[in-house]
Amino acid sequence: MSDEQQADAAESQADAEDDVAEDAIQDGDFVRLAYTLRTTDDGRVVDTTDQETAEEAEIDTDEYEFEPRVIVVGAGHVFESVDEALIGAEVGDTGTVDIAAAEAFGEYDDDEVRTVSANKIDEESRYPGAQIQIDGEQGQIVTIVSGRARVDFNHPLAGEDLEYDYEILDVVDDREEQAASMLEMYLQEAPEVWIETDTVEEEEVVESDEDDEDAEPETETVEVEKETLYIEATPQMTMNQQWLFSKQQIAQDVMDRLDLDRVIVQETIDGMGGMMGGLGGMMGGAGGAAPEDIEEAIEDVDVDADELADELDADLEE
Repeated sequence: MSDEQQADAAESQADAEDDVAEDAIQDGDFVRLAYTLRTTDDGRVVDTTDQETAEEAEIDTDEYEFEPRVIVVGAGHVFESVDEALIGAEVGDTGTVDIAAAEAFGEYDDDEVRTVSANKIDEESRYPGAQIQIDGEQGQIVTIVSGRARVDFNHPLAGEDLEYDYEILDVVDDREEQAASMLEMYLQEAPEVWIETDTVEEEEVVESDEDDEDAEPETETVEVEKETLYIEATPQMTMNQQWLFSKQQIAQDVMDRLDLDRVIVQETIDGMGGMMGGLGGMMGGAGGAAPEDIEEAIEDVDVDADELADELDADLEE
């Protein structure tokens, strides 16, 4: 092979490697995954996106929607070892990642099994196996005797090694879908979202030629374009505790990931059809009367002003 042919071959190989690199999943990509998480020892299903797998495992399928989920690679949405397996992979790849207990939900700690007063537990929850919360900690009652309870505050999966089976379905590039998927991870629901470029007015500081450092800076109003994520709030969203206490951090995370300028949350309140119609009975039937009907009704009332004044004076004298 001549030097020229060798150079061409090397160039072709380099181009092929570049193509693979471009198609490979990178840190920060939004990826749609199908997955099932099981315990290594007994194969118990812990989490899954597959409806049939959930039914076979007798997981309550009425409360949750079992469908592929969108995650951000490298953002901590999955276990670290799963993130590492996804980086460099391609759409269509499948695999199984072994996750040690220490990386998953921690090793089992005997010191986390503690004795507490039964008075701290609601009466209806005072039985072995009950999931309870004491002083902000989640635990499970092991035994309860003579007003004292042994409570295991370890995570239910502490000490369990796990297996994560996955399939990469596609890379999500649509920014509105990306935003909805991030909100769903935080709120357990995907609200309606859309992105618009808005023109807004802002005050901008103008450089002054004066040397006076104490002089107040001069400003002027300028028009700037801002990419805005609009979120249609749902009743569930407005009552969500994580949203109520962390909306600023959630919005900032979405803006940083999607390179947005701002987030606007809007709430739509629909009219209560028929509500005003019901006020008629409260107002003696006058609520639905037309103005001319009211005037006619007033004219029909026979009232003598002098007689009414005499009656009032008589009442006052008594």
